[in-house]
Amino acid sequence: MLKKQINSKKLCDTIVEGMQENKAQDIVVLDLRDISASVADFFVICTGESSTQIDGITSSVVRHTRKEIKERPWHTEGKGTSEWVLIDYVSVVAHVFYKTARDFYDLEDLWADAKRTNIPNLN
Repeated sequence: MLKKQINSKKLCDTIVEGMQENKAQDIVVLDLRDISASVADFFVICTGESSTQIDGITSSVVRHTRKEIKERPWHTEGKGTSEWVLIDYVSVVAHVFYKTARDFYDLEDLWADAKRTNIPNLN
């Protein structure tokens, strides 16, 4: 069990780095490991300011995780609309939102029992 947590934490940190490479805003990490009904160990949530930036953040995350830790997503969805792109690595799920979609779905409130870490914006 400990090995899985270390691996998912490393993956989570690498996803955050990939988001930061493309200037993602308002990055939040939700640690779901202590929640019994959780679907993953971590959610990493961020906001992009345009569909172009959302696509760029998504590509950056996939590229960075592949390069740094040899991980590829199990599944990606939402790339067609670029309102909410979900990158599923099974133990960690990255959510790249357009601001209005993030406000609407409000995952942070939905998973309010999770330990929350706000990542400072780099710019």
